[in-house]
Amino acid sequence: MKFSQMPYSRPEFDEINKTMSALINDMKNARNKEEGFACYKRYDDCFRSVYSMLSLAYIRNSLDTNDTFYSAERDYVDEVEPKLTALVQDFNLALLASPFRKDFEAEWGTILFDKISMALKTFKPEIVGDLQEENRLTTAYDKLIASAQIEFDGKVHTLAQLQPYHENTDRSVREQSMMARAGWYMGNSEQLDSLFDDLVKVRTRIAAQLGYSNFIQLGYYRMQRLSYSREMVEAFRSGVLSYITPIVRRLKAAQAERIGAETIKIFEDTFEYPDGNAKPTGTVDEIFAHGKKMYHELSGDTAEFIDFMLENELFDVLTRPGKSGGGYCATIDEYKSPFIFANFNGTSGDIDVLTHEAGHAFASYMTRDVYPSDLRDCTYETAEVHSMSMEFFTWPWMEGFFGDMTGKYRNSHLAGALTFLPYGSMVDAFQHYVYENPGVSPKERNSYWLELEGKYRPYLDLAGFPFYGEGRRWQAQSHIYENPFYYIDYCLAQTMALAFWAEDQKDHANAWKKYKSFVSLAGTRTFTEALAEAGLPSPFQPETLKTVADAAVKWLI
Repeated sequence: MKFSQMPYSRPEFDEINKTMSALINDMKNARNKEEGFACYKRYDDCFRSVYSMLSLAYIRNSLDTNDTFYSAERDYVDEVEPKLTALVQDFNLALLASPFRKDFEAEWGTILFDKISMALKTFKPEIVGDLQEENRLTTAYDKLIASAQIEFDGKVHTLAQLQPYHENTDRSVREQSMMARAGWYMGNSEQLDSLFDDLVKVRTRIAAQLGYSNFIQLGYYRMQRLSYSREMVEAFRSGVLSYITPIVRRLKAAQAERIGAETIKIFEDTFEYPDGNAKPTGTVDEIFAHGKKMYHELSGDTAEFIDFMLENELFDVLTRPGKSGGGYCATIDEYKSPFIFANFNGTSGDIDVLTHEAGHAFASYMTRDVYPSDLRDCTYETAEVHSMSMEFFTWPWMEGFFGDMTGKYRNSHLAGALTFLPYGSMVDAFQHYVYENPGVSPKERNSYWLELEGKYRPYLDLAGFPFYGEGRRWQAQSHIYENPFYYIDYCLAQTMALAFWAEDQKDHANAWKKYKSFVSLAGTRTFTEALAEAGLPSPFQPETLKTVADAAVKWLI
């Protein structure tokens, strides 16, 4: 079904509550395993429908935050989600206590019950009000970012529309456009501080009510980290700091020499070539035409996938006033449909929509029939391996997007994979500090961010530049507000994507076979189990970072 034709109706809580009460009772009173399985199927069908409606409300609100109907529906979603969580918890408790649990495990494996047990550690009915408040605050941040209207070059721009100016070949344009961006953030700095203060307070309060000393352990449970710990993440960050940061300093020194800069100022960070960065050469229609050709040639599965996406209007990529910032891939389970949301701005990031976000969508499409639904949903770091690896598997088709700038693109893309690792690790370290010290002031938070900049990105010259020089760059990172502890997942996934890239350089057929195997596992394995089953190394092994970085540096140099 086409996206525009997908009907939306508000999932009324009273009706869901009535249905769930009956299902919980049926699960508790199932007389045999057949009745137990049939009950679970009705539960799965119920929530597939409910969450599809919530997903439609979220997407359509993102498409136009000024739409009063879907704005009200988004508010309703923020209110009802915690109450739905309470219903799910009650059903899961009945499932865990079922005398037929061994039959369920024999059919589905134990990971479903491991996920349920971890989810139970993140909720109790007493926190519903605070969860609603957390949702309200993250929505307020999203709306604030979407509301940006920045005057520059005689026009009014959203934050996404301003991005091409940051890559302009004229240094003064780059500097002034970054000043305009910084000015908007500084003009909203008090609101940004207030929103984050309130988010830290409510998350800390939720953690305390659940019996945790701070939000960190709860954050890890929310992320469903079944196969690695905080200590393993800290060791990974340490590896990035000791091994990757020195490599990035070399790459950035070469960039500075290439563009004729003494140091890498914040407005030079993404400007890599004196005659301009690589950018797509075609129109939006031409980009999508080549994207279709690319996926038809990559494999039969990707051909089927891209045809489904295009025929069913499952892309919205043009930026416009009132549209939320950033990009994402969501899934509407009722119609087995991924949806890709993005903001094209004429930079190479537009092609990432057809590689990164399409990597998410491809994985969703390939696992659309996995049952139960909870086994279709993998954890975030696994999902990011899907997307980041697809970026590299599509390298052979980049000429159709970039023409004679393809060499620039590939160099920037591979170097960018390395330079991202210190930044992503820094975001994670910052969040650990914040939630270990929830009472720190905004000024203390900013000072700590600057300290991390000096450790992880010592090549970057922030002195005297508004917003960035004051240690406020973190306020532009939506994940810090909306998805705490998500960002390290990108780093773990980037490491594995580099492993796929190195394998692809040697043997494409084998690399693609491993990738499909990894994707097909969906959420039926933990992250590290899925890597092992697909024949991939673990990013937590000390030598993995070194091995993949050495391969990338060898190609770059």
